Order: sequence, then structure tokens, then C-alpha cells
Amino acid sequence: MPDIATINGVAEDDIATYNGATASTVTSVLGNTWVHWTGMVATGGTITTDGDYKVHTFNSGATFEVTTLGHGEVEYLVVAGGAGGGIVHGGGGGAGGYRTATGFSVTATSYSVTVGGGGSSATSAPEKGGAGGTSTFSTISSTGGGGGGGHGTANRVDGDDGGSGGGGGLSGTHGQGTPGSGNAGSYSPSEGNDGGAVTSSPGNWGGSGGGGAGAVGGTHSGNDGGTGGAGTSSSITGSAVSRGGGGGGSGNSGSVGSGGSGGGGAGDNLAGSGGTAGSANTGGGGGGCRDDGASGAGGSGVVIIRYKFQ
Repeated sequence: MPDIATINGVAEDDIATYNGATASTVTSVLGNTWVHWTGMVATGGTITTDGDYKVHTFNSGATFEVTTLGHGEVEYLVVAGGAGGGIVHGGGGGAGGYRTATGFSVTATSYSVTVGGGGSSATSAPEKGGAGGTSTFSTISSTGGGGGGGHGTANRVDGDDGGSGGGGGLSGTHGQGTPGSGNAGSYSPSEGNDGGAVTSSPGNWGGSGGGGAGAVGGTHSGNDGGTGGAGTSSSITGSAVSRGGGGGGSGNSGSVGSGGSGGGGAGDNLAGSGGTAGSANTGGGGGGCRDDGASGAGGSGVVIIRYKFQ
């Protein structure tokens, strides 16, 4: 027997009674099966309500448990931890990988949720920023951001690959650092972007910006640091919020690279005392450090799950 969707032009889920009986107790009409819509029920994380939808936000690892399956589909946003910036003419840290989709099928079971931590800051030369941690939900995994390049030995001047790549640094001995590549997980759609390139020869001492979820990191300009790549906005919670901004590169005698929208930290310059950390639970990359102090650490990631409950 076919399932019915309407009775006399009225959606079946909008009908309260039928022939004097409570509609939810009626299983068939004129030989047609009446399958009543059931909302999903789940636990885990911090739960908020947006109209007919529940939103579960995980700022740290926990369990998402579906206790009533309902229609069996969710929307998700999985953001990994951002990376730290590099030190001494350092590049900005790459943002954590950013993955989101609707219509993701679940079952009535428990799902482990992992939220990646932010990568460590660089505190002494030669040192790159630390990589961000991986975030996961079910079969979805986002890669931590790649550390920003620093100064000194050849293998430390380059930005690292990651969800978004770290910005390149500069070295008087080893020249131009290369940016780290984004989308290290080889996902489609891409989880992030490359770090900013270094184009000036030694003597122009700005670091480049880390890649962001929405844009490539900015290339430095002489002694000015490159800006962090922009993050991406999502309204999964009911309000538009940008996450996944890349860290800004360090300046020298010029201006600092600003952090990318979505939690990226700014770099510093000769007048500064260290790069700015990426914002917590945005996956933002940390700012690069020119010399004194330390680079900015990466911001931790976040996992958000949304579904219709009524």
C-alpha cells in the first residue's frame, strides 16, 4: 500500500484528528498506510534550539548519541584545530580543515566526537608552528592546520601542509620559504587552502599568511606581513559565524599581517612582543612572530551537528 502525504489537500503531519480519533494513532486511511513523521532525539555536547531544529555544539571531545532516529539525517560542521605561526620572520599558521554538509545519514547509535586542539606556538628560532589536531564525527575527519614557516635551517623555513597550509617564512641563508599546501586530506569539496607564497629575496623580511578555509593566505610585501586567508561563514547554529581564518604573517619594520576573518591571529613586527593566538573553537591559525616573544598558538576546533526535531 502506498504511503499517504496529504488528506483532502492537508499535509498529513498537520492533521490533529481524523474521524474523531487522534491522528497519530491512525495507521491507515482507505487502505493506504499513514506513516507519521517522527523527529530525531539525541544527546551530547551543548544543545540549543533554532526553530524546529536542535543544534549540538562540541567544543571538546564527547559522544553524540541518537536515541530516536526520526528522519535519520543531520547537518554537520567539522573544523580541525588551527596551527601555530612560525618564529623569526615567521609565516602565519594554517587554519584547521573545514568540512560541512547537509543530508548526512545516521542511525540510532552512539558516535564518538573528537575536537582537535590548536597547534603549539613557536618560542625560539629556528622553529615552525605546531600542527593543529584532527577533528572527527562519524566517518567525517578534518585535518589540522599546517604550521607557519620560521627562520634558520632549510627544512624550517617552509610552511607545512595541513587542512590549510602554513605561510612561508624567510631566511637570510636559505632564502624564500615555500607555503604549505591545503586540503591535506584530499577531500572534495576541499577542506582548506594553501598558505601565502614568499616572493621577495632576502632583505625583505615579512612572513606570509596562513591559508584559510575560504581563501589562500596573503603573500607578504617587502617588510610587511601577509594577511591570513579568510575563513568561511556558516549559519548552522542559526546565526552566521565565520571560522577557519588563517594566521597573519610577521612584519619586520613594516606592518603586521592581520589574521583572516574567522579567528585567525595577527602576526607581530619589530615593535611587537609576539604573534596573536587563533581564537578558541574556530580553528583559526596563529600569527607569525618577527623575533622577540613567541608566535601565536592555533585555535582549537569545533564540531556542530544540526537536525530537525519537530
